[in-house]
Amino acid sequence: MAKLNMEEVIDHLEDKMRKALQATLREHFPDQEFNSRAVYKTFKNEVYKKCNAWESVPNKYIRSD
Repeated sequence: MAKLNMEEVIDHLEDKMRKALQATLREHFPDQEFNSRAVYKTFKNEVYKKCNAWESVPNKYIRSD
């Protein structure tokens, strides 16, 4: 098993993940207004609470380029 630093991954992918979360919310709640940066900040904080700083993942999900 490999270990993945969740906080670093979330921070590294922030722009892409924020846009994906925004698109998801717009699809499910088309008439609602929201601040995508504030929503992403809440999402990120919840990930930090729910996941360990280092999460184990199967090696088959890791590729080193």
